[in-house]
Amino acid sequence: MSTSSTAELPPRVAGHPEVVGRRAPELRLFRSELRLVLRRRRNIALVGVLCCFPILIGIAVRVSAPSNGDGPPFLSQVTDNGLFLVFTSLTVLLPFFLPLAVAVASGEAIAGEANIGTLRNLLVVPVSRTRLLLVKYAGSVVFAMLCTFAVAVVGVLVGLALFPHGAVTLLSGTTVSYGDALWRGLFVALYVTLMLAGVCAIGLFISTLTEVPIGAMAATAVLAIVSEIADSIPQISGIHPYLFSHPWFNFGDLLRSPISWHGLQMGLLTQLAYLAVFLPLAWARLQTKDITC
Repeated sequence: MSTSSTAELPPRVAGHPEVVGRRAPELRLFRSELRLVLRRRRNIALVGVLCCFPILIGIAVRVSAPSNGDGPPFLSQVTDNGLFLVFTSLTVLLPFFLPLAVAVASGEAIAGEANIGTLRNLLVVPVSRTRLLLVKYAGSVVFAMLCTFAVAVVGVLVGLALFPHGAVTLLSGTTVSYGDALWRGLFVALYVTLMLAGVCAIGLFISTLTEVPIGAMAATAVLAIVSEIADSIPQISGIHPYLFSHPWFNFGDLLRSPISWHGLQMGLLTQLAYLAVFLPLAWARLQTKDITC
C-alpha cells in the first residue's frame, strides 16, 4: 500500500495553516476596519469632545454645588462621591451626543465606502457581502464602546481628583465599597454600549440605502432624537416600550442593592429586537445593491 494514500493523511484541525489561511481575509478585513474607524480624525475628535463633558461637569459642580433635585440625575450625589460623575456624564450624553457619535460611525460604514468608490474594491477580496456587513457593524459597536468607556474613565479620574471617594451610597440607600461601586460603573458603561448597538444597526441599514454618508449620519441622528422626543410625550405612552431609546436609562437599576434585573433585561431584549429587524434589512439591501464604482 502506498504511504502517500490520502487515507493516511492526518485530519485537518482548527489551527491548520490552510484553515487559518481561509480565515485570514476576514481577520485582515476586521483589523483594517478597526484601523479605519479608530484612526479617522473625525472620530478621534468626537471622542475628545465627549471626554470634555465629565471635566466640564466636574468643574461646574466643584465651583457651585447643586441642590437636591437640580440638574440631571446623579448630579447632587457627585459632591458626596466622585464616582457619580461617571453616571451623571453618561446621563447627560446619552440622549443626544453619544447617539450622534455612533450615527457618524455607522452612517458612514457603507455609504462612505460607496461614496469614495472603495466598496467595490472591498468586495474583490474573498469575503462575502454578509461578512463585510458584520465587520462594518462590529466596527461601529467597537467605536460606541470606545466613546462610552472613554467618558467613564475620564469621569472616574476627574471624580477622584475633585471630589471625595470611598464608600458609595447606592440609590437604594445601601452603602458599598468603592471597588464594588466601580464594578457597577463598568457594567453601566457596558449596558450603555449595548443600548447604542441598536443605533449602530439602524445607522448601518440607512448607510446601505445611500451613497451620501452625511445623509445617512443625519438620518440616524434624527431618528434617535425623534425616539427620545416621542418617549417624553405622555399622550403616546402606549408606544414607549417599543421605542429603542426607551430603556436607555435603565442602567440606574445597577446602582441598587439588590440589582433590579427586570428593566435591564427589557432593555437588552429591546435592542435585540431592533438588531433582529435592521441587520437583516441591511443584509437584504446590501445583497441587492448595485455597486458600479
